[in-house]
Amino acid sequence: MSIDWVAFIADAIRLATPIVFAALAALICRQAGMFNMGIEGMILWSALGAVAFAHYSGSMWVGLLGAVLVGLGSGMIIAFASITGKADLYLTCIASNLAATGGTLFVMFVLTGERANTASVFRSYQIPNIDIPVIKDIPIIGKIISGQSLLTWIAVLSVFLVWVLLKKTKLGLRIRAVGENPHAAESVGISVPKVGYVSFGICGIMSGLSGAFLSMSFVTFFMKGMSNGRGYIGLSAQNMANGEPVGSALAGLLFGFSQELSTTMKNQTNFPTEFLEMIPYAATILALGITGMVAIRKRKKIEQGQTNTKEG
Repeated sequence: MSIDWVAFIADAIRLATPIVFAALAALICRQAGMFNMGIEGMILWSALGAVAFAHYSGSMWVGLLGAVLVGLGSGMIIAFASITGKADLYLTCIASNLAATGGTLFVMFVLTGERANTASVFRSYQIPNIDIPVIKDIPIIGKIISGQSLLTWIAVLSVFLVWVLLKKTKLGLRIRAVGENPHAAESVGISVPKVGYVSFGICGIMSGLSGAFLSMSFVTFFMKGMSNGRGYIGLSAQNMANGEPVGSALAGLLFGFSQELSTTMKNQTNFPTEFLEMIPYAATILALGITGMVAIRKRKKIEQGQTNTKEG
C-alpha cells in the first residue's frame, strides 16, 4: 500500500475538524456537570440549517450563522427540558438524537422534495480554504497547513478560547464550580440553572460550527445521517482527555487520523469495506479502554498511598 503521507496528514486534520468542535462542545457541558449525549443530533440539525440558510439567503456567511443559530437553538431545547423541565438528561438527549435523525429527513423533503440529499435542489456554498502567504511555499509543512478550511483554523482558535474561558475567566470558574459541586456553588450565590443554560449555549455554538463544516466544507450539501457518529466520537475524545481542551483536540486529531486511515485503505486495498469503516469506531473503543485502565491504575496508586500514610 503506497501512501502520500503529506496528503494523508492534511486530510486527517481536515477530518478531525468537526470532531474537535464536537469534543469542545462536550467538554463545556461536562465541566458544568452535564453529560450531553445530544451533540450528535445538534450537529445534524446544524448541518441542514447551514445549507438551508445559505440557499435561501444567497450567502455563505448567512449559512454559517444559520448553522450556529440552529445549534444554539437545539442546545437550548435540551437545556430547557432537562434544567427547567427537570427531565432526565440522558433520556432527553436520546430523544433529541432520534428526533434529529428523522426530523432532518422530514424537513429536507419538505424543503427540497428529495430524500437522499440537497445537492440537486439547493445551491452549493463552500466555506473558503485559507492559503497562508510564505508558509504555503514551504515544502511539506506548507502543503499540510496551508489550504485548510477557514473552519479548521476557527477550530484551532476555539481550543485556545475555550481554555481561556475555563481557566482564566469568572464564567469559567463558575462553570467548573457547578460541575464539581452544584450545591456548594449555589450556596455562594451562583445560579446553577443559569450556568447550565450558558454551558448548553456554548455547546450549541460549537455543535453548529461542526455541522457547518460537514455540509459547507467537507461536502457542499446535506445528506441523511451525515454526522455519522461524530458527536459520540467527540464525547469520547473529551473523555479521553478528562475534559481538558488541548487534550480533547489532540484526541480528536487521533480520530481524524483513524478515519483517514480507513478511507485510504478502502481506496488501496481489497479489505471488506464494512471492516474498514469500523476502524474509527474500533479506535474509539480501544482508546477509551486504554485511558480507562490508566485512570484505574492511577486511582489504585493514590488509594495505596493514602493507606500507607495512615498506617505510617
